[in-house]
Amino acid sequence: MRFISGKYTSGELLDNVRAVEDWITNHFVERGPVSDEVLKSDMSKRLLDISFGRNDCIFDDQGNPSIMVRIPETRLNVLDSSWGNALHPAFIVNNSAVSELWLGKYPAITVGSGASQRAVVLRRRDPRAYVTFDQALTACKQKGAGWHLMTNAEWALILNWCKANGFWPRGNNSYGRDYSRTAEHGEVSYIYSGTTIGRVATGTGPVGWSHDGSPFGIFDLNGNVWEWVGGLRLVDGEIQILVNNNAADNTKDQSAGSAEWKAIIADGSIVEPGTPGTLKYDATNVDGSGNIVLATSVVNRTSGDPYAATEFRNLTARDVAAPALLHQLGLFPKDANYGTGTVYMRNLGERLPRRGGRWLDTSNAGVPALDLYNPRSASGTHFGFRPAYYR
Repeated sequence: MRFISGKYTSGELLDNVRAVEDWITNHFVERGPVSDEVLKSDMSKRLLDISFGRNDCIFDDQGNPSIMVRIPETRLNVLDSSWGNALHPAFIVNNSAVSELWLGKYPAITVGSGASQRAVVLRRRDPRAYVTFDQALTACKQKGAGWHLMTNAEWALILNWCKANGFWPRGNNSYGRDYSRTAEHGEVSYIYSGTTIGRVATGTGPVGWSHDGSPFGIFDLNGNVWEWVGGLRLVDGEIQILVNNNAADNTKDQSAGSAEWKAIIADGSIVEPGTPGTLKYDATNVDGSGNIVLATSVVNRTSGDPYAATEFRNLTARDVAAPALLHQLGLFPKDANYGTGTVYMRNLGERLPRRGGRWLDTSNAGVPALDLYNPRSASGTHFGFRPAYYR
């Protein structure tokens, strides 16, 4: 498989990169993990070459290939001129700067089970579903050093990139198609019931389903499956995070009782959970339903099934001004200039985050979409995830 250097049309670029990706996928499906170092190098070089260095095939400790997208070091003022020249939090792990991140190009599949289970990112696969938060975390962690469940900080980085560039990717948010452009569809990989289409195969939608509208971007962030992300949770309404992108360090404890979890106060400072005045999500109705508001106290806690929901760009605050950190972490809008996506939450107990929406959410899906409704043990037909990596 050879490619000639020179100018290509966008269609040729798409065909070429997909040809390499499908070769990698088919080789893995037919033969399993790759142990030959020459073949590993060849797969990597071909994908780097045809993507101009933006995509790579990165192998884990077992030789499983994953197709990844390079995101170079990004300063906050590139995303918003009012934010200064510091690095976006996604590029700070354990107080050290990270020069680049590699994010899964597609939602993950998994191979193996138990201690042998690994997340793998390949094109034209049915994305893994029926996965809990801890199962997703483990399937990424077990791949080796640098591998981790994509974090909320990393998702927020892409969200802010989309806002800065005025491009919001579409996707499978209407039974195999995009609700706003019904001619756009992916290859069906899962029928929900009867003839009702659910999931589509990874990366089979048009380039408008990638985060930057290119063949080399991150696909399927809008719909298909809700994706678990690390480093964020809600506890009785209190917003808790792992500092910066420490959740990218797969040795960090993200269990329910971990001391790594921190809260945020109104000026954006990081404090211990339970500190007076920490930022919280509250509901507008007494039973915990209605709209979501950012606040420093919870007065309308859910007591059963009710939940609150608000389109991300329409979130409001009750008694506090959101600090810049919440905008940077994709937890509160800076203004109304965001794509579609709804936030859901229950402010009772521990709630773990999923992002992006599912295959039937229409305008409720999108890069800004955030679900803080479920406990870490939840799973279902539309619960997925993707790995990320840093060196």
